[in-house]
Amino acid sequence: MQRALRRLPWNLVTLQKCSSAFFFKRLFVSLAPPSPPPSPAVRLRDYQEECIQSVLSYLDRGHKRLGISLATGSGKTVIFTQLIDRIKSKEHGATQTLILAHRRELVEQAARHCTTAYPKKSIDIEMGNLHASGCADITVASVKSLTSGDRISKFNPARFKLVLVDEAHHIVASRYMNTLRHFGLTKSVEKAQTPALVGVSATLSRFDGIRLSDAIDHIVYHKDYIDMIHEDWLSNVVFTTVQSNADLSRVRSGSSGDFQIGDLSKAVNNAETVEITVRAWLSKAADRKSTLVFCVDLPHLRALTAAFRAHNVDARFVTGATSKPIRSERLDAFKNQQYPVLLNCGVFTEGTDIPNIDCILLARPTKSRNLLVQMIGRGMRLYPGKTNCHIIDMVATLNIGIVLTPTLFGLDPGEMVRKADANELRSLQERKELEALRERQVKDDKITDSHDEPASRSQPNITFTDYDTVYDLIDDTSAERHIRSISPLAWVLVGEKRYVLSSQNGEYLTIKLSPAYASPGELIKVWYTQRIPEDAYQSGKSPFMRPRQVAESETLFDAVHAADTFATSRFPWQFVQHAQPWRSRPATEGQLMFLNKFRDMDDHLTVGAISKGKAGDMITKLKFGAKGWFARLEAAKRKETRMQSRLQEATTLGKREQVRVGPLAS
Repeated sequence: MQRALRRLPWNLVTLQKCSSAFFFKRLFVSLAPPSPPPSPAVRLRDYQEECIQSVLSYLDRGHKRLGISLATGSGKTVIFTQLIDRIKSKEHGATQTLILAHRRELVEQAARHCTTAYPKKSIDIEMGNLHASGCADITVASVKSLTSGDRISKFNPARFKLVLVDEAHHIVASRYMNTLRHFGLTKSVEKAQTPALVGVSATLSRFDGIRLSDAIDHIVYHKDYIDMIHEDWLSNVVFTTVQSNADLSRVRSGSSGDFQIGDLSKAVNNAETVEITVRAWLSKAADRKSTLVFCVDLPHLRALTAAFRAHNVDARFVTGATSKPIRSERLDAFKNQQYPVLLNCGVFTEGTDIPNIDCILLARPTKSRNLLVQMIGRGMRLYPGKTNCHIIDMVATLNIGIVLTPTLFGLDPGEMVRKADANELRSLQERKELEALRERQVKDDKITDSHDEPASRSQPNITFTDYDTVYDLIDDTSAERHIRSISPLAWVLVGEKRYVLSSQNGEYLTIKLSPAYASPGELIKVWYTQRIPEDAYQSGKSPFMRPRQVAESETLFDAVHAADTFATSRFPWQFVQHAQPWRSRPATEGQLMFLNKFRDMDDHLTVGAISKGKAGDMITKLKFGAKGWFARLEAAKRKETRMQSRLQEATTLGKREQVRVGPLAS
């Protein structure tokens, strides 16, 4: 009989096996004692029923390849197990369902749910040493095992009404696509009778730019974790960001767009950062019962575990290499809250059902919003006695491209957060948006503060223009307009936040404004640089004395007034006043010769091109560091260009992770 079966075509072999299995199943059912009463019907949440109805509606309209986007902890497994009975069998007799997953935990979890939900249905597992018959009502399969050798050949596509995919953001991987091709669910393989495809994920998008539309045509339902927290379907979360001082500026990106693991480990796995991470937890979350820590790699995991233990914290770890018995033992003890800290690297980002987790320590920076959502999602499940989950985000120094917890709420990545919950962050986001709206209204309406306190009484915010050449820089006198509106003297802006008033003998005054990062109340200072008397001057040395401070003030107005008072007692009035008649006369040949030394041959200044006063101001700028100022502006411009490029790259990558209900772009 077996030899005869081997000679039959594969579909006939499968038909024979499945027919035999069906006969023995009917015989077993008729001889078996009465089955226990069915489990009470699962009571679906409102959004779960909405999701199922949306799937059924799309299927009724002839669509077959559908996606569902739901937050971690929303009961995705409940939804897709309920779909098994809600989706009608095909007219040609297709009644079977295939559930695909890529990890053992997901396969086992789905099988448990199906066994509970459908005690009368036959359920097989295709994974590792477990071989399904190909005939069961429901088959839960590891996609790796299913596509090994010819194991997929026993599954006749014509007998399947439904293919369900868990963690469906992986669906465009080659093994999944091979499986979909077998069932006629790829665009390149069209069959008249094919099962429906429903993919479910908390992060139904790709960070690496690979199109999900190769496998899914429509996202039919989306509910964000923020909405679910607000509606009390998920545990509330409180966030704290901690500056770790890890420098990610030299960490390269991998093929997926996220940080390269090796480079990232080198940046964060050092004694200082590890100690800061552990101390942050001790300071903010030592009273938490169940903390899950996400590490970069095994060396980082070992270092953090040792650091926790050095502080007498019972910390244990699970890795991909941890044996199954030890892994089960550590997980069971953690679920029973027998120790407070469990560390992992890449193990618990998906398919982890540990609802007692009440703290997530993010020691692994990422550029991927999807990965960040997956990590914090581990702590969002509801659990008796759990009021919230504390997310501690170790913030590195790179703020372009890196995704932090504030960015999930639309806040600036640099927004430092100290134990704010989801509602507070949402409120903060709304306030930021309102403030941004006010700023736009101010610009649109061109509102001025002319009715407020005179501008001369406050320190101004000076905005500098980009210059193509140093000549454009020294030629621009717009920056002097403000200071000359409050002073009668010919002050010249010679550098960022630095004004100079020069006398005919070379002596000069300098006003240095406080830098942007100065603390409130820091004083503006006035310095006087005096020429050494001729009888005391030594050849070969500077002709000027060391600058000495002559005044200081909290406001520019008062500093300028003090400097003017000092200048008029030292410098000739007719030389330093900017309204003197000589300043409007044509520039001298000597002035033009000096300025033309810094200009291109085809751009030389000629007599009458500029005034004597403007030429003097331009010479002052050159003498007091305009070339260095321009070089710094150029360097800042190049840096800004690089930052904008990185920001654009991060924005492009971030757009890949946005989820919207509707058809997927090809």
